Amino acid sequence: MNFRIIVRSNKPKHYYMRTQIQQFDGILKVVELFSKQLYLDKLLQKQNPQGRKLAIPPKKIIALALFKHKNGIETKKAVYEIFNLNCSYKTLVVNMNHLAQISALILIAIMKLNRSNAHPVKYIDSTDIPVCLFKNAKRHKTMKKFADFRKCPKGTFYGLKMHLLVDLSQNFLGIKFTSAKTDDREMIFPLAGNLSGIFIGDAGYISKKLKENFDQEYYRIFVAKPRKNMKKIMSKYQENLYRLRFLIEFNFRNLKMFHGLVTSLPRSINGYLANYIYALLAYQIA
Repeated sequence: MNFRIIVRSNKPKHYYMRTQIQQFDGILKVVELFSKQLYLDKLLQKQNPQGRKLAIPPKKIIALALFKHKNGIETKKAVYEIFNLNCSYKTLVVNMNHLAQISALILIAIMKLNRSNAHPVKYIDSTDIPVCLFKNAKRHKTMKKFADFRKCPKGTFYGLKMHLLVDLSQNFLGIKFTSAKTDDREMIFPLAGNLSGIFIGDAGYISKKLKENFDQEYYRIFVAKPRKNMKKIMSKYQENLYRLRFLIEFNFRNLKMFHGLVTSLPRSINGYLANYIYALLAYQIA
């Protein structure tokens, strides 16, 4: 027997429309602030100096994409219908994908600021990013050059890996997307090579050679939780630090469940990359 849950509210429909518009205006102000600080308007002009003026301003398109991910809206079509935009749906999709490069600059700027004020304790981990359902993996073509099969605790998936470095305050310090088969340990130096502090990872980051190369006295140290079959004993201090590693898992959970990080809807590589960039940026400016 199937059940359908209907949630009723006494609040009128226009109340929710007004709330959505207010939220969108707030996102737009943030985009305009970064645009001013990073001189993005000049960059947009250089990219298309003689092109026809867009029906919707670039900053508004970026704000619409962030609105979509901040509210966990699954499709661009839904955003198009909510705002009743004065352009074609195809134009909206093309421009959202194109302007993801500009949004990536905002995300990089935020991470640079975070790195300059980072907490001494930092956590590194990776998560699976499927690009399609496993049953469709052999027929999937869009991300064929980048995706791969890999077994994880939840089963086998076909897609990418996202490697994330955060500090104790949950600020993003570094992000890398790689093939699913990439060893987590290969991403430590690209993400944390020029930072100091205490770095915490799970058992997948255990490597004697890596620790010898990474650790620098009075500058940085890497702590990985020993596997159950290892005789190495963690100190109480290291154990307490590792217990807080679940915080980085919250980031993965929230990005996937509420910000649309994982998707199989795009029909181009640019569409997938745009989805990842907007999801991460929406999560950081929320």
